Amino acid sequence: MRRISRFLLALALLPLTALASEVKIDAAPINASDKLSLQRGARNFVNYCLNCHSAQYMRYSRLQDLGLTAQQIQDYLVPVGAKVGDTMAIAMTKQDAKAWFGVPPPDLSVEARVRGVDWLYTYLRSFYQDDSRPTGWNNLTFPNVGMPHVLWELQGIQVLQAAEKAEDNGERHGAPKLVLQSPGKLTPGQYNEFVADLVNYLAYMGEPAKMVRTQLGVIVLFFVAVLFALALLLKKEYWRDVK
Repeated sequence: MRRISRFLLALALLPLTALASEVKIDAAPINASDKLSLQRGARNFVNYCLNCHSAQYMRYSRLQDLGLTAQQIQDYLVPVGAKVGDTMAIAMTKQDAKAWFGVPPPDLSVEARVRGVDWLYTYLRSFYQDDSRPTGWNNLTFPNVGMPHVLWELQGIQVLQAAEKAEDNGERHGAPKLVLQSPGKLTPGQYNEFVADLVNYLAYMGEPAKMVRTQLGVIVLFFVAVLFALALLLKKEYWRDVK
């Protein structure tokens, strides 16, 4: 009986799996060394994501690594009542989140490492209007997602255009695509840059020490190369008179 239930569940999920497999994942145009992009991404995260999603493993003080001062962080990014040394927590409780959204929104501290930056970049640009969903929104990359499109005022309203029909047998060919029905405050190019900055920051937040580690790695390799050259010269000098 359990096997039959699993088989029926798999059949029910086949349409969603097929739709997700047709989605093209776009490469995220991010640069981990672009501190201005990371600063804009931190601003975007605080203004649009931190209301529902926490980042409990990230402290506001780490933003100083991006070139911001403690005073700038306190004045423009830290919410009222919090301090620069606090973690990026939210006021919403898990009980309220479950009642409002069905499930508590995930913590985003390491979301970029779990999902991948390309997936996140595509996901945040793939929302479309769907009146059949409780929130009124759906997502082409993540079908039947419970998250509403909090960036719709910036991106505008997209609708899902079904695959084109062939004239001979009536079968649909090609993948569904998103069409911008109502423009938002940003142009499509500006919105893509907005999302890229946000994803860039999410990637940084998942591993803040990555840039420092990379720089140290280069220094260590250079030091090892110098030592190798000295050792080689010492070997030649030592064995020069040995026959």
